[in-house]
Amino acid sequence: MGPANGAKFRWPARDASAEDILRWAVDEFGDRLAISTSFQATGMAILDMAACITGGDVRVFSLDTGRIHQETYDLIEQVRKRYGIEVEMLTPDGYELSRMLTLHGPNLFYDSVAKRRLCCEIRKVRPLKRKLATLDAWITGLRQSQSQAREGVSPVELDEEHGGILKIAPLASWTEQDVWDYIRRNDVPYHKLYDQRYTSIGCAPCTRETKPGEKARAGRWWWEEDDADKECGIHVSPSGQIRRSFDILLEEVLPRVR
Repeated sequence: MGPANGAKFRWPARDASAEDILRWAVDEFGDRLAISTSFQATGMAILDMAACITGGDVRVFSLDTGRIHQETYDLIEQVRKRYGIEVEMLTPDGYELSRMLTLHGPNLFYDSVAKRRLCCEIRKVRPLKRKLATLDAWITGLRQSQSQAREGVSPVELDEEHGGILKIAPLASWTEQDVWDYIRRNDVPYHKLYDQRYTSIGCAPCTRETKPGEKARAGRWWWEEDDADKECGIHVSPSGQIRRSFDILLEEVLPRVR
């Protein structure tokens, strides 16, 4: 799919607020739009805004990698009951997952950055690609202050990685404090691991609480030395030697599609 590379729709005003951007996206793309969320704080703020704008008539999907926290499932149930929203759960392809685990074991992500990236590719990136192929636009919880790799995030941009559809980050310019102020002001449900000093929440084996003085994403893949590569591949692709090693591993797992 894809909205003709941005040629046939109205762009939101440059000074549009987060609510304005969400309202514009809903009006412009309708059921060809969906919110992608892992139910972290930013995603919950976006869900609450979208529910207020649409009355709950909005498409939402999440990646169920098979390794997420029980607290994440608990929050999904809260979202379903409070907002009346059906959350579509995307899962890995059974063949791809089975072959990866057979070749490299269930805890391959501890062996190397390339193997961890492979795990993210099979469990997250490829299911997402399949979903985005059916949409014209998707909404994410990316913010510029989340990490160095995300400093250049724009509220609305063409997603060339996914066929030129629109990638919308309505809270791109918000700080972490802005997000939590919104959550508290509107009594938005939030992930209970935040109460245990987690500041970024992913899969259970790959996430720990953050220690005082650490960066927000320090608890993600904490055994890896290079902070710049602490991404799963959904928003930032691997590069250099990691890219080359990753490609070799992917070739082993998916010989049929290469």
